[in-house]
Amino acid sequence: MQKNEFVGNQTGASEHAVTNTLNLIKEGATVPFIARYRKEKTGGLDEVVITAIRDAGEKYDELTSRQQTIINAIEEQGRMDERLKAKIVGCFDPVRLEDIYLPYKQKRLTRGEKARKLGLEPLAKMIMSQRGGDPEQMADRFIRGEIYDEEMAIAGAKDIIAEWVNENETLRDRLRQQFERHATLTSKVAKGKETEGEKYKDYFDYSGSLLRCPSHRFLAIHRASKEGILNIKARPDEERALQNVTRFFVKGHDACGGIVEEACKDAYKRLLRPSLENEAISKAKEKADQDAIKVFAKNLRQLLLSPPLGAKRILAIDPGFRTGCKVVCIDEKGNLLTNTTIFPHPPLKEMSKAKSKIAQLVQAYKIDAIAVGDGTAGRETEQMVKHIRFDRDVEVFIVREDGASIYSASAIARKEFPDYDVTVRGAVSIGRRLMDPLAELVKIDPKSVGVGQYQHEVNQTELKKSLDDVVISSVNAVGVDVNTASVHLLSYVSGLGSSLAENIVAYRDENGRIESREELKKVKRLGDKAYEQAAGFIRIRDGKNPLDNSAVHPESYKLVELIANKKSTTTEALVGSAELLNGLKHEDFSEIDAFTFKDIVEELKKPGRDPRQSAKVLEFDHRLKTIDDVQPGMTLNGIVTNVTNFGAFVNIGIKENGLIHKSQLADHYVEDPSEYISLHEHIEVQVLEVDLGRKRIGLRKV
Repeated sequence: MQKNEFVGNQTGASEHAVTNTLNLIKEGATVPFIARYRKEKTGGLDEVVITAIRDAGEKYDELTSRQQTIINAIEEQGRMDERLKAKIVGCFDPVRLEDIYLPYKQKRLTRGEKARKLGLEPLAKMIMSQRGGDPEQMADRFIRGEIYDEEMAIAGAKDIIAEWVNENETLRDRLRQQFERHATLTSKVAKGKETEGEKYKDYFDYSGSLLRCPSHRFLAIHRASKEGILNIKARPDEERALQNVTRFFVKGHDACGGIVEEACKDAYKRLLRPSLENEAISKAKEKADQDAIKVFAKNLRQLLLSPPLGAKRILAIDPGFRTGCKVVCIDEKGNLLTNTTIFPHPPLKEMSKAKSKIAQLVQAYKIDAIAVGDGTAGRETEQMVKHIRFDRDVEVFIVREDGASIYSASAIARKEFPDYDVTVRGAVSIGRRLMDPLAELVKIDPKSVGVGQYQHEVNQTELKKSLDDVVISSVNAVGVDVNTASVHLLSYVSGLGSSLAENIVAYRDENGRIESREELKKVKRLGDKAYEQAAGFIRIRDGKNPLDNSAVHPESYKLVELIANKKSTTTEALVGSAELLNGLKHEDFSEIDAFTFKDIVEELKKPGRDPRQSAKVLEFDHRLKTIDDVQPGMTLNGIVTNVTNFGAFVNIGIKENGLIHKSQLADHYVEDPSEYISLHEHIEVQVLEVDLGRKRIGLRKV
């Protein structure tokens, strides 16, 4: 099977789109670039399909590499023939490929291998043929050396037969389907682990279909198993599985048939069942990983694209009780202006002094908004701030702190603020998150931003790959101001990477403001390919050419001029003019392909506009201070902090988040909660139940 055919089968994309996409990727094009600027070659495929094509192409390369490794190994043994080679080359299922290789795989000294070394393979073949005869008489001819009697000879032959049964490709495939479709997942608490595993008590005696086990439940059980809390099994009905094996090999009811049946049972219990059980659990884990990673990626994208407040002067507070609240003021560019510490809460309770200090800072630094971290003492600090009288209108925002401590201790933070400790850096990060969540959050490992589901349990390589794709996609969807962006933000721009991002900042520091996209070509080592990939996602605000602050790629500037000339106007007049642009028809511009024409017109209507919404203040219910104040029946405002496969967690203004189970998201069955609710969405909820003992709050979306 050729690569294009394999990728097409995997993704459902047309042959034309697959061929062009794979060629573009081979030439060094990135997913965002292909999706935005090569629609005419892909037929307008979005990033999701292009990413799937890329991944399927990589999977093909891995499979063909494995095929060649297997071919080489069998050829070295001198056991390769054309039929077997064709079978290997034609197999693109990684599991079945290993089944084909299994009989030829170099093994440790197994029981069957020991029996072969004792010369018992001919006896095994005679018994396996089941053509009648007395097995003991057959075995008598093999009594020699370490084989003392017929019983030993037959036992060795059974070991060889058991391995043949185990290595049979067709049988393994049949049983594999039985395990995948009909296995029951069971978990039992390990002896003496009841107290240590209290949080897993729902699974101390669990039984359910492996196939239908929700990803969050499977990952919880799997983690408990790894921690030694639970003993788990995943097996189909034993009797039916054994019947499958014996029917496949046992031909009659004579003595030889009886021995083969015993070997089949041994093969199943000792070799097949453990192997296929591990395989079924691994496959279920892989599926659960994919589901969890998908949820994480969707949440991360929503978090990164959270509404920014924009270039405002911000006072940010990292709340705390005993150690006080760290306060910083930052300017419109995120530069630190001043910092101090206040102690409004116990044990010092310097409330009046703290209020006075904040009021002074707001006035002195012309503060536009206040950001309060949502961690310990966050609710109390927010209430304090809202009772301060300022000399201007100042909005107060609650900002999620997840990952701020990771950033504050990172090399990036140390480089940005070498003269300040982690508490100051953390407060600055909170303020910058309000100003521009995307620009600040890209500095943190995505796993640390608090929107995942069992993120430490899933395949870390696949998780990183998926989350990196999300960050790259999000950064390029918004666009990056080349004159204000940090090295870290620039490094995610299509075609750049950390080295070129550093070179851009170095050029900026040495030469001052970059005035045009064309000037980027002067940056050290930024060649034509990198420029092609990056230019459309770079923004030059207030530059020489208005198109430099849009998503129109420089390669299309001449097309914009063509449109302007045909309409007897200028590029400058065309940009932002809905009246002129709404009157344009593609049939009047046959020189431009339909995809590019549509994108140019749409972009010129809103050049440089941030696709994100604006940040809004959420007012929590003033009656709530702790979980003790929450009562069933209350209707409250909340903000969604995490979306999972089983529902959504909501901040209602206290330490504990409430949970809207997916059954409470709508009046009908909900399969995917993310289709009904989004991260950071401001919603109204009704309290259904409060479990003070377990600190749990059940909610319903109003």
